[in-house]
Amino acid sequence: MIVYPEGTWYRKVNEEDVSAIVSSHFRGGKAVSRLVWHDAAAMKAASTEHRERYLAMLRAKDAAGTLPDDLNEMAREFMSSRTLLTALELDIFSAVGSGAKAEGVCKRIKADLRATEMLLNALVSLKLLEKREETFFNTSASARFFVHGSCDNARPGLLHIAHLYHRWSTLTDCVRAGTSVGSAERGDDQLQDFIAAMNYNAKERTGAVLKAVEKNGIRRMLDLGGGSGAYSIAFVKALPKLEAEILDLAEVVPLTQKYVSEAGVGDRIKIRTGDMLRDKLGENYDLILIMAISHMFSPEENRALLRRAHDALAPGGRIVIQDFILEPNKTAPRFATLFSLNMLVGTGAGSSYSECELGAWLKEAGFDEIQRVRLPGPAGLMIGVRP
Repeated sequence: MIVYPEGTWYRKVNEEDVSAIVSSHFRGGKAVSRLVWHDAAAMKAASTEHRERYLAMLRAKDAAGTLPDDLNEMAREFMSSRTLLTALELDIFSAVGSGAKAEGVCKRIKADLRATEMLLNALVSLKLLEKREETFFNTSASARFFVHGSCDNARPGLLHIAHLYHRWSTLTDCVRAGTSVGSAERGDDQLQDFIAAMNYNAKERTGAVLKAVEKNGIRRMLDLGGGSGAYSIAFVKALPKLEAEILDLAEVVPLTQKYVSEAGVGDRIKIRTGDMLRDKLGENYDLILIMAISHMFSPEENRALLRRAHDALAPGGRIVIQDFILEPNKTAPRFATLFSLNMLVGTGAGSSYSECELGAWLKEAGFDEIQRVRLPGPAGLMIGVRP
């Protein structure tokens, strides 16, 4: 047994020695001298032998054609994800509350006792719950992020991932077909979860976006597909003279109104119902935001939208596109490549796009001073100016 950071090596440790090591070394900072191994040559030989045994085991596995552990784990990663998503769908963490036995959780979520206990035990193994005797408890992280009533509760947004899980099960058929093979329609609950997820993500990025965008001279702003209105809310709070408009689909607008009203800025944000690909955008805006939208559309749709956005801006006005931007060879960053598949299973012709593609479309639409701004996290910005 080796204790770090000191590198103290104990030898011939028995079960009855554990309490002495815990009390003296872990708690008191003093090694248990009778167990410390001081023979440097023997310690080096033991380390070398252990390393050679480990390498021999790896060589033997390779010679036998055994699937490497990292590939095996990659193939099974969905198991952990699905366990968490099911727990979120059933609201397990709220049911556990300040502590509960399996029988109590089972009754609260109205599920089978045997299956509930299996799920609770799996969540303990994933370090999302703790178990003391027969009672389950939330960890500090699960209590903060997954329990109803917590100020940092992320469950509503994460439920969108649970919906995505079902779409991703069609990926094989989507690759064969070249497009989504499932229904793109969202029910009311799914739409609420989607907007909640977008709001959660947007609130993480609003500060960085505000810093990256030149704000001088902005009086009128259009937020296309604004969803929860998180960016419009952030901009009007930062710029007292700014008036913002949000354009979104009819089924989204009631949710947008709710978020804007709760933020207390309903008098400064106008919300319009419309389709950004077809309906009139307006004119003489100083700033147009297209945030996490481009990946939903085909290249042709994006080109047309950028041309219309260019015409809706006043001279000197800016367009800001936020998305998961691919590097030129489209194999990085990893999140953007996987998100491209997310658009394959969820849209008719959407995809992640590269800086080269987005930049070319902006230039083609008539924009100048085109630049990419890298933000913390997976998203980045493309900014252009109407001459």
